[in-house]
Amino acid sequence: MAAPVFPTPRIIGTKRPEISYKECPAARVIAFNAARKVAIVYTKRERYYKLPGGGIDSGEQHEMAALREMQEETGGIVKIRKNFGCCYVADVVDDSGSPSLTEDEVNDGLGHLWLSVDEAKTKMAGAEPRSELGLYIKERDIYLLGEAIRRTEEEIA
Repeated sequence: MAAPVFPTPRIIGTKRPEISYKECPAARVIAFNAARKVAIVYTKRERYYKLPGGGIDSGEQHEMAALREMQEETGGIVKIRKNFGCCYVADVVDDSGSPSLTEDEVNDGLGHLWLSVDEAKTKMAGAEPRSELGLYIKERDIYLLGEAIRRTEEEIA
């Protein structure tokens, strides 16, 4: 019996020559509520789960973009606990707000869930994105969530 053939590992975000790319600086948030559940965002049209976050507006500071995107996508206000790279680990300080979605986000069927870390990983891993972007987001955000847990394990146990 022949040994299984595995795809060549690649760095997250490896560019494919047949696709045209545009750089979009962004920030992500791994937010925990009082029940130690993490927020994830779902896009129904594109069929993937992601961490709250998005593009950084011109002149906007990275951390402020993370706070703004978290509030827009979940309605939650967070206090940042830790930063690594483009991602912030945060605690929810007020979850009484409502999301403030753009028309495109509403049309995409954007919504959010609060799940245990294991449930969030399962949902994200089981998604079947319809686009190259969705595949990238899936891979990136599963990695970011795992790395955040690894780096802050003693704080959130």
